[in-house]
Amino acid sequence: MQGLPELEPLRTRIYIDGYNFYYGCLRGTPHKWLDLLPLFENHILPSALLKDGDGHIRQSALLPSPSIKFFTAKIIESVARSTDSVSSQARYHTALRKLHDGRIELIEGYYAVNKMKVKVVDADEPNRPPRECKEVQAWKVEEKQSDVNLALQVYHDAITGQIDHAVIVTNDTDIAPALAMIRAHTQVLMGVVVPTTDHTRPPNTDLVKLAHWTRRHINSSELAACQLPRVIPGKRPTIKPDSWYGQPELLKEIMELAIPVRGSRASAYKWMEQPNPYLDGEIPIELAETVEGAARVLEYIRSWILQQDQSAAPDE
Repeated sequence: MQGLPELEPLRTRIYIDGYNFYYGCLRGTPHKWLDLLPLFENHILPSALLKDGDGHIRQSALLPSPSIKFFTAKIIESVARSTDSVSSQARYHTALRKLHDGRIELIEGYYAVNKMKVKVVDADEPNRPPRECKEVQAWKVEEKQSDVNLALQVYHDAITGQIDHAVIVTNDTDIAPALAMIRAHTQVLMGVVVPTTDHTRPPNTDLVKLAHWTRRHINSSELAACQLPRVIPGKRPTIKPDSWYGQPELLKEIMELAIPVRGSRASAYKWMEQPNPYLDGEIPIELAETVEGAARVLEYIRSWILQQDQSAAPDE
């Protein structure tokens, strides 16, 4: 008696709301230099229990081109939080394109910065209704088109038969109407990944109702395990921004000591990326992600420099 025929893996594509993802998972962490492809291919998708309309458990296979559609917007320098925010974001986008040519598609909206009048909450009477509160003029910064682009792209891909399975990475309720239309007019299965690294951000109820499966958070350990190489080779190599490490100020201090010793910045980083027997076999660049680890690296370099100075000093 022959068994049931093996079901083909579902043609799958990932749709990421970059703004939602950054503020939910990456802001304030050392994981910004994130390699999106292995995160979803090796961690998120294998963790999903996916059943089709007949109750069969199904496997997913990422489409080759593109596997991921990443919706983002270029930061405007006048409202950036850091002086290198614009250049760091540009480096990251370049790194994704270079390393995963064709597999990750970046779809850009834009930021709008406008003056507008807003009502100020009364400090003495915080429950006073807005119409009775004072009005001031303020800057309003908004990311435009990303949620609309995501909704249109996932609906287009579903209705044109390009996908069997869509994974939407957002917790924005604005995407719910598009998901409802996909369920009403197609057989495409949908998963929702809530971009948060803890359990304090509950999934949006409307999205959960419409999804066939939900992942309620992404582990910090998964983000740490899926980092891009520090240098993406090419005619002009793309290098991870120093400010995106866990302890950028301490890393700067380490490099200021290491560069004169090793002879160049590249050589210093090469030393930082090798296991060090004098640091119990640990890798200095990884140690430098924490305050305690960076202190160990600094102590070792200072001790080494001191020993060299003492050896070079003439006998009295």
